Amino acid sequence: MFKYINKLISKGENQQLDFKHSITDSKKIARSLVAFANTDGGKLLVGVKDNGAIAGVRDDEEFYMVQAAAQLYCKPPMNFDSKIWEINGKTVLEITIAKSENSIYSAPNKEGKWMVYIRVNDQNFTANSILLKVWEKKKSKRGVLIRYTEVEKLLFDYLLENKTITFSKFKKMAKISKSKAEKILINLIVLDLVDIIFTENQIFYKASEKL
Repeated sequence: MFKYINKLISKGENQQLDFKHSITDSKKIARSLVAFANTDGGKLLVGVKDNGAIAGVRDDEEFYMVQAAAQLYCKPPMNFDSKIWEINGKTVLEITIAKSENSIYSAPNKEGKWMVYIRVNDQNFTANSILLKVWEKKKSKRGVLIRYTEVEKLLFDYLLENKTITFSKFKKMAKISKSKAEKILINLIVLDLVDIIFTENQIFYKASEKL
């Protein structure tokens, strides 16, 4: 079991793995559960510090706080798998969250507003309206019709030279309305022609690497 946990920890925090030294806020942990479920699924290792050192969980309270997070602060309520590992006299709680195939999960932010979260690398981000509409469109499985007009040409010419663009820059450059700019980006993302990039400070769009 030590080899298993050690191998997980050696990967460091990433898109499908998060370390928690301890859990003191069920609402905060709910955001991590939701982000994993909405993205690729993942694992929480409770009792592990950010640097990978095993600190161990304090008591059963840690598990009950995760349980409260999943049932009270995830919408819809979420199921998870859990395992307890004893490593050199210290307890590590492993929480496994499956990728959601049907539901889109939300959790309350710091102000108590319910938001949809996603996981990007080792961070959780709030999904924007464009991504939410992309999900809706993909789920509907309706065909996407897109015309290669001067606006699309302008966008791809810009991306060819500058790599990324923000929504506001695209809207302003193309001299189009917010709704039209959204519709164009949504369709291009659904068709895998454009990728959406979340960062701490801003959201960017870039030409898909598949092109």
